[in-house]
Amino acid sequence: MSKSDLPFFDTSDFRYTQPPHPSWTYGEPVSTTEQGQKWAEEAEQGWKTINPSEEDPKLTYRLCTSGIVPRPVAFVSTISGNGIENLAPFSWFSQVSSNPCVISIACTSIQRDKDTAENIKATKGFTVNIISEPWIAQANSCAIDAPPGVSEWALSGLTKEPSVSVKPARVKESAFALECELLQNVEIKNAAGEVTSNLILGTVTRIHIRNAVLNEEKGVVDTAKLRPIGRLSGNSYVKIKDGFQIPQSTWAQDKEEIEEKLKSSL
Repeated sequence: MSKSDLPFFDTSDFRYTQPPHPSWTYGEPVSTTEQGQKWAEEAEQGWKTINPSEEDPKLTYRLCTSGIVPRPVAFVSTISGNGIENLAPFSWFSQVSSNPCVISIACTSIQRDKDTAENIKATKGFTVNIISEPWIAQANSCAIDAPPGVSEWALSGLTKEPSVSVKPARVKESAFALECELLQNVEIKNAAGEVTSNLILGTVTRIHIRNAVLNEEKGVVDTAKLRPIGRLSGNSYVKIKDGFQIPQSTWAQDKEEIEEKLKSSL
């Protein structure tokens, strides 16, 4: 079977595994495991170094979208100044701050995303809806290069759910959704002075979480139940099947071991 012929497997069997190197100690090099040794040896094959300012922007785009992976996807709902509703996915998205709660979305001119940026600048409010496996086809349909004035809601088959603090609806199918207000728009310009991207910072005014995906005991979202998708390069997405945890140490806890390791390295 080719990759495209393999059926999609449900991820309800999400599991935690051991980390790649569970017995690692301070100062131990990568090459002490079989996997690490292979990784270290591959570094000896050399490097290709790119200066983005001297390359075709399309090459830089392809390299970065294939190397900066996986990326979370913001599924953004907006309304234009004349009332047209828009729905579009963006994989250049992240959280910036928790106090205040601020997220970022980059709307680049390489993608068909001008409507979203213009709508947010005009009407200030928007929603960000995390995409889960069961409705990725519906969300992906909204990446179509529809002409201005065409709303993606009808073609997507998704359900509008009224927001509390902003005018654009959130996506009812999304188990984790954010209502946001425009905090700042940063225009990114190329060497010719042309705006090639809008970095939108949004203050989160409401967070909506389905009860079904909450871990009430820990007060967090259960990744296995949320089943979020991530973006790779081209038309590729990724699902989360396995996870592993690595304890976070403190200096007070490991001070003696670290100092001993530092002494032995002199």
